[in-house]
Amino acid sequence: MSRPVIAPVPHGWISTGGTGAQNYDEFADDAEITAVLAVNPTSALAVEMPHRTPPAVAARRTFAESLDTAAATLVHLQDDGAFRPARQFVAPYRISGAEGVAYGLFCAVDTGQISTSADEPGLVIRNEDVFAAKVRERTALTTRLGTQLSPVLLLQTGSGDALRAALAELTRRLGDPAVVDTDPRGRAHEVWVLGPGPDADRLLVLAGSGDLVVADGNHRSLAAQQAHLDRFLAVVTTPGSVRIAPYHRLVTALGLPVGEVLTRLRAAGAVVATGAEPEPGTFVLYAGGVAHAVTLPPADDVVGRLDHAVVERVLFGDVLGMAPDDPRIRYIGGDYPPEWLTGEVDAGRAGAAVLIAPVSVDDFVAVNLARRKMPRKSTWFTPKARGGLVLADTVPAETRPQ
Repeated sequence: MSRPVIAPVPHGWISTGGTGAQNYDEFADDAEITAVLAVNPTSALAVEMPHRTPPAVAARRTFAESLDTAAATLVHLQDDGAFRPARQFVAPYRISGAEGVAYGLFCAVDTGQISTSADEPGLVIRNEDVFAAKVRERTALTTRLGTQLSPVLLLQTGSGDALRAALAELTRRLGDPAVVDTDPRGRAHEVWVLGPGPDADRLLVLAGSGDLVVADGNHRSLAAQQAHLDRFLAVVTTPGSVRIAPYHRLVTALGLPVGEVLTRLRAAGAVVATGAEPEPGTFVLYAGGVAHAVTLPPADDVVGRLDHAVVERVLFGDVLGMAPDDPRIRYIGGDYPPEWLTGEVDAGRAGAAVLIAPVSVDDFVAVNLARRKMPRKSTWFTPKARGGLVLADTVPAETRPQ
C-alpha cells in the first residue's frame, strides 16, 4: 500500500489558550517580537524566537545561545497546562473576521513528497527561493525541540472547493472549538480536534486530492527536510480561503543619489513618472519625499514578468548591486500599509521604500504548477495560520518502519 501524503498528527499538543502567535517572519522588526513577549510571555514566540525575549535581549544572547532556553520554555508551558497532549488527530481550523471566513486543516504531511523542480517527483510543490541563514536557524530549533510550533500553509489546487465545503459543514456541526485565539486584527482563530473516524478520513482524502503548493512556510518546510523529519506540521487550505496582499521592501540606504538610481533605471528601459500607487507592471520607489512610479518593459516569461522578480533583478541587482539577502533590505508584509513604509523613510529610519503590487493567486498557482521559482518574499498570504495553537512532535525519517 502506498504511503499517504496527508496523515493525522501522530503525537502533538493542543493549546489551552494564550499561546497563539504570529509567525516570526510576520514582523517588520525584531523589537516588535520583544514587545509582544513583554506583554504575553506564554506566546509561542518565546519558543520560536528565544533570543528576542526581554531577558535574552538584555543579556545579548544570540539565537544559538538561546536554544536550550527555548527547549526549557516549551517543557515548562507543557507542564504548566498551556498545552494538552493529543494523539492520532487532525484539526479543522476556521478563521473569522471582517474579511470573511477562511478554513484549513491541521495535519501531518510526508516530507518526502516535497518537490522543488519539474524533474523531482512529489505532490508538495515548493518553488520560492529562500534565505539559507533562516533555514539553518529553523533547522536547529526543530532539531533541539523535537517539536514543530508553526505550520506550513499549503494550498490545495485540486479539491479546494470540496475541502472548503466539508470544513464549513463540519465546523458548524462539531460545536464548541477546542481553542479560540484572537489575532491583532481581531480575527478569531478556532481549532477543533478530530480523532480517527469517518469525518477525519473524509477530510484527509480531500486535503490530499491534488497538488499542494507551499503558500507560507518555505523556510520551515526546507528545515523539516534538513532535520530529516518523517513528516511536517501543515495547514492545508483552499484558494477560496486566502488572498495575496502586497509584499513591500524597505532599504536602509540606497548607496546612490536618487537621481542616479532613476537614471540607471531609465537606461535599463524603464519609464519613470510621478505616482504613489503600485500596480501590476509598475512598482513605486519612494525616497526623498517623492514617489516615483517605475514601469519596465514586460517579459514573456511567466516568472520574469512578476514585479517582485523585476525589483530583485533590475533594481536591487543591476542598479544597486545588492543581493536579495543584503542586510540593507527589509521585507515588509501586507499587514503594514504603504503609509507605514513611507513614514519610516520620512522619519529617517530608512533610505527608501519599494512598493510592489500583489501577485495574483492565479499567477502564483500557474508558476508553481509549472514548477518554476517564485521570487523571494513575493507572496503575503492572508489570513495567516497562527503558530502555537497546534504543535506536532517530530519523527525522524530514519525511525520510519520499513
